[in-house]
Amino acid sequence: MDKDLILLGHGSGGKLSHQLLDELIIPTLSGVPLAGQNDAAVLSRDGRRFAFTTDSYVVDPVFFPGGNIGSLAVNGTDNDLAMVGAKPLWISAALILEEGFSRRELAEILRAMRQAADLAGVAIVTGDTKVVPRGKADRIFINTSGVGVFDHDLEISGNGAQPGDKVLINGTIGDHGIAVLAKREGLALESDIQSDCAALNGLVTELLEVGTALHVLRDPTRGGVATTLKEIALQSQVTITLREATFPLKASVRGVCAILGLDPLYVANEGKLLAIVAPEAAPQLLELMRRHPLGREAAIIGEVTTASPGKVELETVVGGRRGVEMLAGEQLPRIC
Repeated sequence: MDKDLILLGHGSGGKLSHQLLDELIIPTLSGVPLAGQNDAAVLSRDGRRFAFTTDSYVVDPVFFPGGNIGSLAVNGTDNDLAMVGAKPLWISAALILEEGFSRRELAEILRAMRQAADLAGVAIVTGDTKVVPRGKADRIFINTSGVGVFDHDLEISGNGAQPGDKVLINGTIGDHGIAVLAKREGLALESDIQSDCAALNGLVTELLEVGTALHVLRDPTRGGVATTLKEIALQSQVTITLREATFPLKASVRGVCAILGLDPLYVANEGKLLAIVAPEAAPQLLELMRRHPLGREAAIIGEVTTASPGKVELETVVGGRRGVEMLAGEQLPRIC
């Protein structure tokens, strides 16, 4: 393999992505240390804290069960701000259109963006549009950036996990990745698997009620739950132990993963969050999640220790243990 070439795996959110970031992009552009590499940057000015994030969306297909590239872009940016505890306020939207793209489909995507923004309570305030020649892009790409503010003084960061903490998730895993894959490949599924694409800032507002007991928030998108928790374990220098028997997982998603040889832990989500919280607050947090429409199937799926810093391990349903690493290669390309 020519190490000078960019591969699809460099966009997976897994090992190759982190290598590209750690070896080239971050050292060249900013030098932000691992502890500060979160879903959004936290900035201070005149005594106030702001959050800023940006992301690009290249999902294929652009329309999928439960959403489209427009709703995905707005919700994804909203969620990145929410994962550092910020209240999302403003979003920009830049469109890269391929010559020949349907105006009707563009209108549908724009309506979905506006609806998602309205539901999340954010405003799309600026943007840009470019058109490239036919064959020089793939229909439509969207870049969104977002700005949020803090109404509290809590610090929510990937380096905040502490020994004894509990790991919670607000619902079933793998729904988005399997919904997009099924649409892309034309799989005839007996059940209608829908993407979980949703804005999480309303749920996060309620979770912030536990105060300083809330240590980490992260949405497990590319690379899934496994890669996201590995990132947190490395940032916090802790061990995270997961219990397979506690995972909320739709039978239909489990079935597709079994047929295709996919591990649900590595499949992308777009409406789920992982919360790492002090043990005494875990029951309250779980109850808060389950009362919210986006958290009815919430579960405690693991805990934090210091046994082997930077390690994630899984207790399987048959009683064994295995290490969990970041996604290697590209399991499902262009999933967001």
